[in-house]
Amino acid sequence: MVDTTTWLIVGLGNPGPDYSATRHNVGQMVADALASRMGATFRTHKARAQVATGRLGTGPGGVPGPKTIVAKPSSFMNLSGGPVAALMKFFSLDVSSLIVVHDELDIPFDTLKLKRGGGDGGHNGLKSITAAIGSKDYLRVRVGISRPPGRMDAAAYVLKKFGTSERRDLPMALSDAADALEILTTEGLAKAQLKYHS
Repeated sequence: MVDTTTWLIVGLGNPGPDYSATRHNVGQMVADALASRMGATFRTHKARAQVATGRLGTGPGGVPGPKTIVAKPSSFMNLSGGPVAALMKFFSLDVSSLIVVHDELDIPFDTLKLKRGGGDGGHNGLKSITAAIGSKDYLRVRVGISRPPGRMDAAAYVLKKFGTSERRDLPMALSDAADALEILTTEGLAKAQLKYHS
């Protein structure tokens, strides 16, 4: 029995090579890891996003996991809502099927937190999505990037590339986030929280 659920997983970031390796784009890095895991290729979608589709993981009894649409908005971070709303409409999905993966200043680097709903914490990508879809009750996978050192401005910090030691640990952090998303989509939020919040 194949899992008939469909998930839309959106990795947030800014478009273009200047931003691709920055802390603010860690959501898109997770999206890349997921697409690679599914053996899927990103293609340009009319909803102003890059989209890759496949099945993620395996469910109970070894059946293929749920249909998963992984998306990277082609807009800037603060305009993420338009592409997300358009994708939800195109694929006929409601807010319960949406998972947003984003960078989080208030969590240490290499740490994950998962939740449903809540505020935007000053994150412009979340603010835009909540406004565009008219709900904040979507799932979030928050990927820790730590607070900036000293008095560095947070807005400048998130647009900087990861430091040397962080870059060494980044592949494992991205793999952990992809693992968390597999558990989230096949076994539910409580199971994923149990594993990654302990």
